[in-house]
Amino acid sequence: METKKMTALSSILTGVLVVLIVLVSVVTYNNKNRINTLNEKNAGLTSTLEERDSLVNELASTFDEIEQNLTFVRNKRGNMVIAGEEGAKNQKEVLVADIKLMNEMLEESSVKIEELEKKLKSSGIEIKSFRNKIAQLNKSIEEQNNSIMQLTAELEQRDYKIAEMDGAIVKLQEDLAVRDDSINSKSQLIAEKAQTIIEKDNELNKAYFAAGTKRQLVEKGVLTQEGGFLGIAKNKSIRDDFNASSFTQLDMRNASQFPINAKKAKLISEHPASSYRLVEENDKIAYLEIEKPEEFWKLTRFVVVETRN
Repeated sequence: METKKMTALSSILTGVLVVLIVLVSVVTYNNKNRINTLNEKNAGLTSTLEERDSLVNELASTFDEIEQNLTFVRNKRGNMVIAGEEGAKNQKEVLVADIKLMNEMLEESSVKIEELEKKLKSSGIEIKSFRNKIAQLNKSIEEQNNSIMQLTAELEQRDYKIAEMDGAIVKLQEDLAVRDDSINSKSQLIAEKAQTIIEKDNELNKAYFAAGTKRQLVEKGVLTQEGGFLGIAKNKSIRDDFNASSFTQLDMRNASQFPINAKKAKLISEHPASSYRLVEENDKIAYLEIEKPEEFWKLTRFVVVETRN
């Protein structure tokens, strides 16, 4: 009887032990699954944090680059001055090159911001401060673009004004050329007329002087004798076909004295007696002096003096 009891107790204990083992096994298995699940979640969270940190670093670095570009563009634009019409061609080339550089930098910044937005969206990470920063940078880029467009328009307007001024200058130069041609033609005509007047005036003021004995004057062809007997009371007159080489040509405007240097002298040509005088020096008539030029030259431009030694 005692043996049966022991056998029954032993069977119960064995059963309980088996149940305990099964329970322990089940609990251990479940804990393992939980640990694995937690480890997997922890690994995913770590990866997400690493991805977030990498994205944050990339965003911050890109923001710095974009802000540097915007600062450069802002400073560059602030130092630019649109040249006036006196600006040289090289200055315009520098302005065009600067505007091109600023446009390229703004375009590059816009592309970087677009890439950042795509990465931020695909990452599934919502960082509000960064989205606000991106919006702020986009606004700043748009403002800079508008400023550069205005600068470009001013440059084009300046070029238009310069083109207008160039056209006006060309027209003015053409007008001046026409006027210069007209002035030159008129100046030439005036010069020709002035020269003609001078020549005519010189011609009108030409005078002729001859002095010598009666014989000398006749031999030179200055005088001709007509009428009279034996040389007494003969009339003397200047030949119409006189030989100009027998006279000394002079300008009546400058002629005031005529050398004679003879003991006696008298004028054959007709001149008012009150318009001249014969000046004596050392018992000789040294010269003829004109005292009243207008009266002296009124009747003739020829001065013929007959001398006796």
